Parts: sequence; C-alpha cells; structure tokens
Amino acid sequence: MKKLFATLFAVVAFVAVAIAQTPQEIVSRMETEMGKLEKQGVVMMADAKIPIFGTMTTKTYTLGDKSRSEGAMLGVEIVTWSDGETIWEYNVNENQVQIENVKFNTKSDSKGDLGLFSGLTEGYEVSIDKETATEWNLLCKKSKSNTDKDAPQKIELVIAKDTYVPVTLITKVEGIKITMYDITFGVTEEEVTFNADNFPGVTVVDKRQ
Repeated sequence: MKKLFATLFAVVAFVAVAIAQTPQEIVSRMETEMGKLEKQGVVMMADAKIPIFGTMTTKTYTLGDKSRSEGAMLGVEIVTWSDGETIWEYNVNENQVQIENVKFNTKSDSKGDLGLFSGLTEGYEVSIDKETATEWNLLCKKSKSNTDKDAPQKIELVIAKDTYVPVTLITKVEGIKITMYDITFGVTEEEVTFNADNFPGVTVVDKRQ
C-alpha cells in the first residue's frame, strides 16, 4: 500500500510541475534542448508561400555553419550549399553550379531558419493558445522591447511535451508565410559539403571576388 501511495504521489507531483510551467519556461526549455541537439545537425522541411509565385518546399540540412538546401520553384530544381562564407548553387535543370561569396550582417542571419527558434524568451510575449495531451500550441507576439526590425511580428509554435522539441513553426517574414515541420536531428559533414565529383559533367561558374 505504501508503494502505491508513493507512486501516486510521484505522478501527482509530476503533473503539478508540468501544470506549473509558464509559457516562457516551456519556450526556454525548448531553446535549451535545441541548443543541445543542434550540435548533431538539424534536418527540417519548410514551405514558403510566396505571393504570385506559389509555395516552394525545401528540405534543409544544417550542421554548425554548414548547410544544404534542396527545393524547386516553377519547375526549376535548386540545391544550395553554404559554409557561412561561400555559397554553391546547383541548378539541376542546367547541370550548372555557381559559386559566390556570402556576407551575413548578423549572427542570426548565418543560422538561417534555425534563428527563428532562438530569442523567443527575450523578444516575444508568449502564451498558450491550445494544449493537448502531447503538445503545447504557443503564440509568440513580438514585444515592444524587441528592436529587431527583421523579427516576425507573430510566431505560432507547437512543442512536443515529451521532448520539448518543436513540431511545427509558422510565421510570416517580409510577406512570405513560412511553415517549418518534420524536424529531426543527425547530419554528417558529407551531407552539407559540396563535392563536384558527385555531379559528373557539371559546369562550374565561379563568381567569387
């Protein structure tokens, strides 16, 4: 009987702790977990709904400063690699790679889409919009103290309760609606490094200065 009471007490205590979490604490925990898992590399899908042109779906691999993005728009398939300083853009239709220098103005820019998952506890007012047994649906509204003019006004974020890993993120950046989903972890150096040997007959156009 004592063991039963002890088990019930543990369950009640766990539930009480979970209920006691504020939206800010949930997001803070997510940012902490993302910080740990980013070291393994992140893979995610993203839909960008662009006015007039339609929706572009991309799959992005990120490992440290390196990344690879695969997508198609208006029948043109593009694969892009970047190491933070140089970008390789492969046009599949033309079998051509253009190499250019890349300059980032801020540290958050270099993180690409992953930057949208950071800084939410400081620059946004967070509330729980909906809650299920397995997920938190959070609404993040840009606070008046957030002076980043490029930061989205609103971010809809779904976080898994068991792992504190984001399930989906929906926002709008410069009129483009972005939806991120299918977020997993584990990327190799080969997956984010351009290797011309993997593209026989490719034409390389080097525009670096």
